[in-house]
Order: sequence, then structure tokens, then C-alpha cells
Amino acid sequence: MVMSNGASASADKNIVDLSRSHRNKAVSKTVRATRERLQSTGRNASAFDRDVLAMHVNTVLQGALVTPFFVAIVTAVGLYINPTANLFGWALLALSVHAINILIARRASRIEITAADTAKWHRRLLIGQILIGVGWAVFALQDCTSCSGDGYYFYQGMALLVAISISAMNSVMLRQGVLFGFLPLVGTPLVTAFLSRHPLDIGMTAMAAIAVVFFHYISQRQYRSNLTLMSYQSEKDDLIAELEVAKSMSDEARRRAEDANLAKSRFLATMSHELRTPLNAILGFSEVMNSELLGPLSNPTYREYAADIHRSGEHLLNLINEILDLSRIEAGRYELNEEALSLLDIAEDCIGMVQLRASTKSIVIHEQFEPTLPQIWADEKAIRQVVLNLLSNAVKFTTQGGEITVKVGWTAGGGQYVAVKDNGPGIPEEEIPVVLSAFGQGSIAIKSAEQGTGLGLPIVQAILAKHDGQFVLRSKLREGTEAIAILPATRILQSLPAVEDTAPVERRRKTFA
Repeated sequence: MVMSNGASASADKNIVDLSRSHRNKAVSKTVRATRERLQSTGRNASAFDRDVLAMHVNTVLQGALVTPFFVAIVTAVGLYINPTANLFGWALLALSVHAINILIARRASRIEITAADTAKWHRRLLIGQILIGVGWAVFALQDCTSCSGDGYYFYQGMALLVAISISAMNSVMLRQGVLFGFLPLVGTPLVTAFLSRHPLDIGMTAMAAIAVVFFHYISQRQYRSNLTLMSYQSEKDDLIAELEVAKSMSDEARRRAEDANLAKSRFLATMSHELRTPLNAILGFSEVMNSELLGPLSNPTYREYAADIHRSGEHLLNLINEILDLSRIEAGRYELNEEALSLLDIAEDCIGMVQLRASTKSIVIHEQFEPTLPQIWADEKAIRQVVLNLLSNAVKFTTQGGEITVKVGWTAGGGQYVAVKDNGPGIPEEEIPVVLSAFGQGSIAIKSAEQGTGLGLPIVQAILAKHDGQFVLRSKLREGTEAIAILPATRILQSLPAVEDTAPVERRRKTFA
């Protein structure tokens, strides 16, 4: 027996997940990390600052060729307008400043910027923008003494506007990038306009200032919109993380439940053999002693003890059988042996089986059966167990001299039903879910002298569910209880229309004194 149990345990271990400790550690680590990330007060600002800098760096690197191309166009157009203009020096300065910004951005993209280094890298990138502004301020100082008219001013104004717009697009994710980057561009024309008092210089200064302020406003709006989108993305990521953690915990809980259910099944299978074998011997010998097959017992007390032993053994055997039935149903190992049978015949047989118990309590049983019912397709043993459980409960909890009504008939949907109603003490409404649960007993049952196992109604529910049926329990305190077992129309072998509001026929009435 020890070897058998050991082999069974080994087989079970092959079924369950052996990585329990690893999974527990992974789940616990994920839970801690997620909770810390969600509950950290300073997490949002610092994380978004790093993300913002990363986005700015990517924008600078992706648009690295735009600025050199634009500088080349500005230089070419400027030389076409003024061949004597000294724009090559400015172009070299602008390209050098742009190269410095690219190097800074590439360096930032290759390292992991921590929360402590965020402010430092922000200053570096901001200084790079200021250098770009200085480069364009030098361009604004370029003058054309040989040019006639206002064409050169128009050329400079258009070039500066395009330069400010390009820089604004590249600096959307850098806080104050446009404002600080083009302060030199605004300051230089301002000084020039103040010294020259020329209307075109004043207009150039006003145009540059308005453009910087406008693009700064636009870039700030886009910056805040991007922050909002990043916040939504962060919340979505947090929710996904929470769902992943919940799923991991649910999987772990399900695995533990499966392990517990496996252990329970193993225990019940063992008890089924270990307990029923000696119980059969106890029942057999006690019955032999009680019937005095091997000779009379001189002492009547011994006969009484033998009868007590036999009754107690039967009670224990019934308890074991009920537990095993419920265990098989829950494990999905309860197989139905279906055949054609009559619900009327089963109800009559079960009533006959409880006659003796009902007579000892002077209980009157009324039978209200439909006169003709077609056969159903079901497991006879299971349906008999359902009806017998309902009748046994009714007899058990009906008071002395009470009444029980058993009805068998059609349902409104074309199925068949068995209803057992008593006028006993009833069940409080709040206790009905307890009564329907495994091993659950109401306060009336606990106080009763005939306490059961609390498995009868759960087994009834499970058997009816296996037949695609339904179980209904109605009860009112001090008015009685009605238990209804319903089989669906798909179980009826003869197709008949649904019966509505048809009073069942009382076939006969049995009174047990």
C-alpha cells in the first residue's frame, strides 16, 4: 500500500507545476516593482523628463541633414544676390555649431540618462540651441552695401523665419529651447536697430521677436500635448502591468487550487478503499449478530449494541459515498449511464423507500402526478438519487404530523419536473446560499437531532447540471420548503407541446399513521 501511494504521488507530481518556487519569486518581484512604480510620488516628472530628452535627441538625429541642406541653400541664394558677401565664414560657423549639436545628441543617445543626469543633459542641449541662435545672429549681421533696394532685407527675413521654424520643430521636446536658442537672434538686430534707427532694421527686429514668441508658444503647446499623450501611455502601461500581475497571481492561485484539488482527490481515493473495506466487515458482522444467525444472544443489551453498531456503520458508509460522489462530480469523473426511464415510476419508488420513516413521524404524503408523461433520457441511478435526497430532506425536517406534497409534471418550457414541498420550519432567506453549498447547513438543521452531512443538495445540483437541468429551492421561515428538480425539454423522448397553467392531477393520497 505504501508503494502504491508513493507511485500515485510521483504521478501527481508529474502533473503539477514543479517550478513553484521560481514562479512565486517572479510574481513577487513583479508585484513589488509594479507597486513601487505606481506609488512613487516623484516618478512621473523624472521619468517624463528622461523620455522628453530622449524624444528630443531622436528628433535632432533624424533631422540631422535638414540644417546643412538649408544652410547650403541660404548661402547659395545669398551669393547669387550679393556675390561679394562673406557668407562662407558664416556657413562654416553654422555647420560647426550644428555638428556640435549632433555630437551632443549622439552622445546622449548612446548612454542611459539617469534621473540625476537629466538636468545636466538638458543644460547641454539648451546650450547647443543657444549656439545655433548665435550662428543665425551672425547671419543677421551680414550686410550688403552694394545691394540696391530692399531685396537683401527680404532675403534675410525669409531665411531667419525659415530657420526659426526649423529650429522650433526640432526643439519641440526641449523646454525653452526656442526661446533661449533665439534670444541672441533677437538681441543682435535689436542692438543694430537701436544704433542705426533704420526702419528696415526695426522691422527686422520686430519680425524676429514676433516669430520667436509665436513659435515658442506653438512649441510649448505641442510640448504639453506630448506630455499628456505620454501620461496616457504611462497609465496604459501601468494598467497592462497591473493586469499582467493579476494574471500571474490568478495563475498561481489556480495552480494552488489544482494542487489542493489533486491532493483531495488522492485522499478521497485512498479513503474510499481504506474505510469502506473495514466498514463492510463491521456492517456484515453486526448484521449477523443482530439477526442472531449463529445463535441467540442471551443478553438483550448486546442485541441493542449490535443494532447501534449496524446503524452507525450505515450512516458512516452513506457519508463516505456522498463525499465520493461529490468529489467525482467536481473532478469531472462522474459518468452518466443514460437510458429511457419514467420519472413517475422513479418518484413512486422513492416514496415507497421513505414510507417507514414517514410513518414513524405520522407524516401525510400527497402525490400530485400528471396522468401520462413520456419517458426521459437520463441516468436512472442519478435521478433516483436526486428524488430520494429531496424526499429524505423533507421527511427529516418536517415536524410530527406534518404534510409533504410530491408533484411530477410538465414545465412551461416542455420539460419535466419533480417538486417536493413540506410544511416544516422552513429556511431563512439569507441561509439558502449556505444550504446549497457543500457541507453547508442552516441553523434549523444544526439544531435538529437528525443532522446530515450537508452534501445532499449540492449533489442534487451537480447531477441536474450534468443533465443540463436546473434546481430551484424556495423556502419561507415557519411556512415550509419547496425543492424543484427540473429536466429540460431536450431530455424528453416524446415531443409534446409545453403545458401552461395546467393543474396536476392528484392520483392518490397516502397517510402514514
